[in-house]
Amino acid sequence: MVAHLLRLRLLVMRNTLSRSPWQLVAVIIGAVYGIGILVLAFIGLTLLGSAPVELARTIVVLAGAATVLGWAVVPLLTSGIDQTLSVARLRVFPIAPSRLVLALAVCGVLGIPGAVTLLAGVFTAATWWRSPGIALAAVVTAAIAVLTCVCASRMIESLNAGLSSHRRYREISGILVLVPLLLLGPLITVLTAGIRGAADALPKLADGLSWSPLGAAWSVPSDLALGHYGEAGLKFLIAVATLAVIVLIWRRTLATALVTTVQPETKTAEAGHIGLFGWFPASPTGAVAARSLTYWTRDPRYSRQLILIPIFPILLYVNSRTLDLPSLVTAAGPVVAFLVSLSIFSDLSYDSTAFAAHLSARVTGRADRTGRVAAVAVFAVPVVAGITVGSAAVASSWAALPALLGLSLGILLSGLGLSSLSSSRIILPVPAPGDSPFAAKTGAGFTTSVTTFATWGILAALSLPEIVLAVVAGVVGSALLGWITLVVGLGLGAVVLSAGIRLGGREIERSGPELLARLRVPR
Repeated sequence: MVAHLLRLRLLVMRNTLSRSPWQLVAVIIGAVYGIGILVLAFIGLTLLGSAPVELARTIVVLAGAATVLGWAVVPLLTSGIDQTLSVARLRVFPIAPSRLVLALAVCGVLGIPGAVTLLAGVFTAATWWRSPGIALAAVVTAAIAVLTCVCASRMIESLNAGLSSHRRYREISGILVLVPLLLLGPLITVLTAGIRGAADALPKLADGLSWSPLGAAWSVPSDLALGHYGEAGLKFLIAVATLAVIVLIWRRTLATALVTTVQPETKTAEAGHIGLFGWFPASPTGAVAARSLTYWTRDPRYSRQLILIPIFPILLYVNSRTLDLPSLVTAAGPVVAFLVSLSIFSDLSYDSTAFAAHLSARVTGRADRTGRVAAVAVFAVPVVAGITVGSAAVASSWAALPALLGLSLGILLSGLGLSSLSSSRIILPVPAPGDSPFAAKTGAGFTTSVTTFATWGILAALSLPEIVLAVVAGVVGSALLGWITLVVGLGLGAVVLSAGIRLGGREIERSGPELLARLRVPR
């Protein structure tokens, strides 16, 4: 079984590379890069053998613990460390879970990530080259640590496969994982500053991790070198027990995942409970607004676009502190307004066949456009205004608040007007209803990028008057220009919004059937 799965894995890899020369080139470049890292690691670990044992211990334990943690996190980001041998693909074969655990563990260790990790772990023996016995112990504990890495990643994948049978988990898991990735830059900046100011705390951190499942195996050689034989033995037992528990959990979750199928979810509602439709007027415009706002609250394809609302203020705040530019945070309001207003620039693409209801009910184009804008405005206006006021408070720039509000609200209104027109013409390949919000469609990347950048440029041009006024008001410190910016932003934005709804409505009424035909074509 092990040899058979390994041959299939290598065969799939060979066929994939033979079909695409560019993939082969990418693999070769990646191999060269990986070999270079391994060479540098070997040299560094060898030189570390001449350093004090405490320093070597700190570096090896921290790096090893980070490696174990990374292996455990990767399946959450990629839905499986190796898609060729994912649980979803092996589910259809009658393979006993115990045999499959052994086969997947061996394939994981012999795969490229596993082999690189194993070599890097074995290289830690070079740190103890002065003591052959300790170097041999380092090889053994590194092997245990690498097995722990591989089995932990597979355990997380099995757990993830079991949970992914529920639709709601599939829909929100990618969004939840994306948030820390978007915040990775600020986190690295903050952690780097903290580490620089607390370098003395790193040995204590390493000591703590050495008693945890993350760092126990990596700390055994250094404890032997320091003469702490009792601690080395206890930590070896912790490492072995960790591996055993992970394998046991993996075996049980794998057995469950192999027999778990995707279950349809049903939901019942109380009689007379019509949700958001009871909040809006009983009119075509109110019905469209309620329907659109329901999508924003329940469809991850819409709600994923709201992730950037809290992310950008955080990014700007961290950068303002790092670069010592307090006023940088005041850009949060205009940036969020820019992004939120264009979140519906291809809104019709997400309707799919549901757009037929609008045509069959003879909803006017103006009602359709106004309802969709109203749904976004319900949360966009207070959010943009709140972020703008909050950023002015953080930067102590109350004098610039009128100009900032004029710029932010002007961009928001103009963007909603532009989106009302663009979404009546632009149909993009998007994930189908019920699909993951991050599912890719063939041809979507280039088309979406070009269309998005073009729309950004048009909105920037439409907002140019208030942008210029806001910049000038900030440079000269004129309160009068700030209030003029507020008036111009609201006035010009209202004009663009009205024009966009009117022109977009006409386009919907003129080419509604053609738009539905484009929406019905499989993408």
